[in-house]
Amino acid sequence: MAALKNDVKAFIVQALACFDTPTLVSQSVKQEFDIDVTRQQVEQHDPTKRAGVNLAAKWRTLFEDTRKRFREETAEIPIANRAYRLRALGRMAEKAENMKNMALTAQLLEQAAKEVGDAYVNRRVEPDKSLDDEIKRLNIQKLQRELEDPDKGLPEPKQVIIGVEDASDPDAEQASI
Repeated sequence: MAALKNDVKAFIVQALACFDTPTLVSQSVKQEFDIDVTRQQVEQHDPTKRAGVNLAAKWRTLFEDTRKRFREETAEIPIANRAYRLRALGRMAEKAENMKNMALTAQLLEQAAKEVGDAYVNRRVEPDKSLDDEIKRLNIQKLQRELEDPDKGLPEPKQVIIGVEDASDPDAEQASI
């Protein structure tokens, strides 16, 4: 594994900061500089990975600055903003409705509803703690009732006697004669 020049290292660090995978970065380095680097060697330049824990402060700073700038610039891209996407979906739905294409209109309206409902947003919605506590309390109560009377709720056993005739039944006497 040969030592990499500073311009190659900078290229790797910046590509990783822009969320490129080590494989993709390795391929890009081959195309750009005609140098073969392994994925593992690339990963050593990512301070967010275990392999990059010993990355020099100079490269760590470049990584953090590049990532910050990348995230800020992403916010400036129109299609990355929900309001822009909703306006575009609204225009498309209106046009589809004017063309009497109700299936497409319905799909666009569904897409807009999902967009508003955060269906495509990478955010985790935390469940309501009080609801979780209530479910736990009800489960505990159910278990306590089952422990108090384990036979409750079970069907009554049926008694079946085979081969004995009932003497009080007159039809049974004639059937046996």
